[in-house]
Amino acid sequence: MTVLVLHHRGSLAGAPYHEWLADYDGDVLLIASREHLALVAEELPAEGVHYRRTAAVDGYETSGELEQLALELAAEHGVRHIVACQERDLERAAELRDVLGLPGQRMDTVLPFRDKVVMKRRASAAGLAVAPYREVECAADVIASAEEFGFPLVLKPRDSAGSVGLRILDSPEDLDGYLADGFDLYGPYQPNLIAEAFVHGSMCHVDGLVVDGRVALAWPSQYQYTLSSFATDTGPRLDLTLDTDDPLAHRLLEFTDRTLQALRGPENFAFHLEAFHTPEDGLVLCEIACRTGGAAIRDIVRTMFGVDPSESWVRAQLGLPLPEWIGSEKVTPRQMSGQLVLMKRPGRVVSAPQEPPAFPWVEKYQLFVTPGQTMGAAAYSSDFLLTALVSGRDRAQCESRLRVLEEWFLGQLVLE
Repeated sequence: MTVLVLHHRGSLAGAPYHEWLADYDGDVLLIASREHLALVAEELPAEGVHYRRTAAVDGYETSGELEQLALELAAEHGVRHIVACQERDLERAAELRDVLGLPGQRMDTVLPFRDKVVMKRRASAAGLAVAPYREVECAADVIASAEEFGFPLVLKPRDSAGSVGLRILDSPEDLDGYLADGFDLYGPYQPNLIAEAFVHGSMCHVDGLVVDGRVALAWPSQYQYTLSSFATDTGPRLDLTLDTDDPLAHRLLEFTDRTLQALRGPENFAFHLEAFHTPEDGLVLCEIACRTGGAAIRDIVRTMFGVDPSESWVRAQLGLPLPEWIGSEKVTPRQMSGQLVLMKRPGRVVSAPQEPPAFPWVEKYQLFVTPGQTMGAAAYSSDFLLTALVSGRDRAQCESRLRVLEEWFLGQLVLE
């Protein structure tokens, strides 16, 4: 019994598959992106230590080398399961399972979470509010969308993740400039775009885990910033869990249940839903992904519930034991949590605190730069300078602690 792990983005140290699968009765193989290992300054693990075979692929996102290598390893080692936790790996893993006849998520349950048009159609048919939208196949569709929805106008790839390719046009002048310089009919996102009406309100997210077709755990949080401002926002980006007695929290949980029912996902998966809470007190679906949320969301869930959603997702796929309480009644968080994110910004790092302060409520502290490194503006929504996580008894205490942590960090950060 052999399992093949596809690892696209992020740190392998933060996703220790070999530890998650320590009791798996078989070998573990790993294929990773060479480019993204370099971005997090990690080396490919040596073969024969934690993984039977390891390989790093150049051009992971654009070449067919990943598929070719996966099929070769499957034939050589008798692969029986494929694990993929990053969103851009979900479709490729599903297609490989189909070719190899392996169990697990297939394209029919990937597509509703990856294709925003399919997602919106299913959600709308179930009576859930979604932002008005149009599919875009040519410049005329963009112009017609602006005439129908007005400004701001949101443009994004229908299968994107991490705000990659997102554009918000604020005026007719922005539209003119976009059509003149930014709209490439043969570019990577055309004709793979949708246009959406801009939805005013705060952005909430619900993160959880489905095991054997049932929601085992879930809880909502609320971003205290605009996600799309990642390239220009150098201020503190706070994300706070909602209190257990907050009526909005329970409305969001019910909204999430209805969304999951409408999209009909696989038997076992983690999910990250984003919804707008409008000034009129409505809830509007932004999108939902069948994978763990980015930044420190895994750690937020772990702080609240005591389990890593990615680890539990991987183990559930392979039929490995989970904590006994998972899969019984839904549980409420044992404590609240909050996240501080600082985005990269232009400048050379002279000094930055490499270790966290000795505050007992700091649950995680991760710095993404080193002294001497020259930064540019953030290129995508997870292009971080710093992420940090705190715990607390309620939302107010978490926010207060995040402010203290922010002041401490900025007081020691030196850029030139």
